[in-house]
Amino acid sequence: MAIDKTEPMNPVHLFSHGSTMMLGEECLSGDYWKKCGDEALAQGIEHVVMMGAHWATSLPGILISANPKPEKSPVAYVDPAKYKSYKLNPDVGMVPTIKSHLEAGGITATADPTFNWIHDTYLILIRMFPGGSPPTTLLSMNHSYDPHFHMSVGAALRPLREKKHKTLFVGSGGAVHNLYRNIWEPMFLYRDNFARVNPPGSWALDFRQEVIDTICPAYEEEVPMEKASYGKKIVGKKGCGGLMLRRKATSLMKHPMYREAHATDDHFMATMFVAGLCGGEGDEDMRGEMGAEDWELTNMCNAQFTLGAY
Repeated sequence: MAIDKTEPMNPVHLFSHGSTMMLGEECLSGDYWKKCGDEALAQGIEHVVMMGAHWATSLPGILISANPKPEKSPVAYVDPAKYKSYKLNPDVGMVPTIKSHLEAGGITATADPTFNWIHDTYLILIRMFPGGSPPTTLLSMNHSYDPHFHMSVGAALRPLREKKHKTLFVGSGGAVHNLYRNIWEPMFLYRDNFARVNPPGSWALDFRQEVIDTICPAYEEEVPMEKASYGKKIVGKKGCGGLMLRRKATSLMKHPMYREAHATDDHFMATMFVAGLCGGEGDEDMRGEMGAEDWELTNMCNAQFTLGAY
């Protein structure tokens, strides 16, 4: 669908939701999610559209959540008081709009009136909007986990980033998310997801760096490579969007450390989705930032990115 190139565009968030314990623990990521939510409400956002990492379909194309009264899947290692009473706000009225944009882009889209929400999405919503979220629509992945297909999903929905649509897009996955390489004992034995006896593996640090370089190019002009950057916001000094973002994001899945960082592809499809949303003509000058970062279970990097600004 056509885009008015004079119309300002809303930013897009690419979040790492981490383990279930990220819902209940105080952390830098939680503070950043809340900051992003406050900014969205202040800017008059009326719709949120999310692609997570725990819902995939074997049908052609993707599914769109259309359950008017979804339930929440249970969350392990979190006090139910922190999520059970939170009222989900499904945006059923937005489904036809999303469906029409996807089909115009050649993507089969089917409404699912039975889907119940999973922690990869409502965890983020609770931390972003503790007082209640704007109406929200969830998108499934396709179980093929084709990076170019999921990028095309984002590209088809890119026109809805125009400010006049008052829509915020969020991808919820993981920068480094390999459950087989995590160190689980501190979480299982002591309910401490941030404990770390040893530093993260070099494979995790290497791939984390590749993701940062993709979204925050030339950030080292502000944070020199020889200085510690942990706990600091990292802001790219060059544009990260446009067709080059599509190329860089999809090529990350060919990186030698990719399979170490992601034993399965599900938690990296949100990155492809965001690359499509921010990879069109006119997005070349978008600036990316890593606003927060937490390491869980030794080797899981929960990096929180925003591309663009209000």
